[in-house]
Order: sequence, then structure tokens, then C-alpha cells
Amino acid sequence: MESIKLEHGPSEEQLAKLGARGWPIWTKEVSTFSWHYDEREICYLLEGDVIVTPAEGGGAPVRIQAGDLVTFPAGLSCTWEVRSPVRKHYRFG
Repeated sequence: MESIKLEHGPSEEQLAKLGARGWPIWTKEVSTFSWHYDEREICYLLEGDVIVTPAEGGGAPVRIQAGDLVTFPAGLSCTWEVRSPVRKHYRFG
């Protein structure tokens, strides 16, 4: 299984190349929930602080904060611990 890819502070040029600022926005209040990715997701956090913990054998917990560009691989099961409210651009596929 691929691991979560995290990039701190991608350049505006990189975000523009991806078209990230045109992706839909998802928001979530402080909470903890389980999630499974049926397909790959790339997201860019505008606000928030999250710890994503892969399920058994999926690797170490990953802390994601505002300004991070993250890729979640297809097939990943994990737990999201939203520590401060999240606003993110996202794209599946």
C-alpha cells in the first residue's frame, strides 16, 4: 500500500499547475471519524489541523495543517482526528 504523501507549503506555481484553487471545498468541524479512500484524493488545506492515522499496517500518523498539499492513496483506510476546523480544496482520481 502506498503511504500518505505530504508536502508542506507548495508554491503558488505548483498549485496553479494542479488547478487546486478551482477544486471544490470541503469543511469539517472538530471531530474524529473513520474513512476509506476508494480512489486517490489530492487535497490542499486552507485551514485546520488534522492527524490522519492509517489503519493497521498502513504507516505512522500524519499531521496535516493549513498550507499542506496531501495525497491519499486509493485503498487507504484511516482515522481522521480533526483538531481544529478544516477547510480544504480536494480532487478525487
